[in-house]
Amino acid sequence: MKAMPRILAIVSLLLASSVATSRDLDQDEALRLRQQGVILPLEQLVHIALGRYPGAKLLEADLEADDGTYIYEVELLTVEGIVREIELDAATGQVLKDKEDD
Repeated sequence: MKAMPRILAIVSLLLASSVATSRDLDQDEALRLRQQGVILPLEQLVHIALGRYPGAKLLEADLEADDGTYIYEVELLTVEGIVREIELDAATGQVLKDKEDD
């Protein structure tokens, strides 16, 4: 049974290190990345998101860095009154996730 605490410690460390870390970027960082051509203009990405739900209204857009990838998280309110959370690759505009927000 002496090995059990050591095993639990190792498992805990592995779980902690496998959790994806992401951080929100401020507008200055976003502007710098846009000027460097690393990410697409926000307007272009919002247009892609809104194109999925005609008539929807933009609620929020956040830029995040996640393991070296820049992702815009866009929240929309559809004409049906449903809030959608759409994640787009900020460099390519590819839709990564589209789900109803809780």
